[in-house]
Amino acid sequence: MSVPPDSPFSPAPHPPGSDAPATCEVPHFAPLRVRGGGYRLRRLVRHRGWALAAGLAVTAAALGATGPRGDADAHRDERTHGRPAAGPAPKPRADRTVEAPVRIADGATVRLLRPGDRVDVIAARETAAGGDARVVARGARVTEVPPPGAETAGMGALVVLSVPRPTAARLAGAGATSRLAVTLC
Repeated sequence: MSVPPDSPFSPAPHPPGSDAPATCEVPHFAPLRVRGGGYRLRRLVRHRGWALAAGLAVTAAALGATGPRGDADAHRDERTHGRPAAGPAPKPRADRTVEAPVRIADGATVRLLRPGDRVDVIAARETAAGGDARVVARGARVTEVPPPGAETAGMGALVVLSVPRPTAARLAGAGATSRLAVTLC
């Protein structure tokens, strides 16, 4: 069976790939030399003090950006590979406790207190219609008490309480206008 010459199935008159042009040789090139490379290296060696200082500054900046140093390193967990262990999130600034000195009207009551006790602070003031009392601080922790015999006659005794910052402001205001008393919790 013969195949017509214009058919796509007709045998090719030449073997495949014979229609490509003949190969030619690549001419020989001299090696390329990039100018200035040696100069840069010589300049770096000549100014190696500046390069070292710049490298140290970059390293110090990177180490400084990783976090606080000092006592925090003593509390690091070995399992965290040098990172601080996950702990409680820091409290908002308004809820942080401060030490507030408070003058309690009855010095004998203060002698009953010890550091670490929890107390409620009550502000009492006299008005024309009678007395008025309100709780100014609840569950305040006693941090310091005066030594025995340190209270002044008629002035009461000074005690230091650990309270949140807003409560300290209320205690200061109540201490200026009222007599303060404490009750143990």
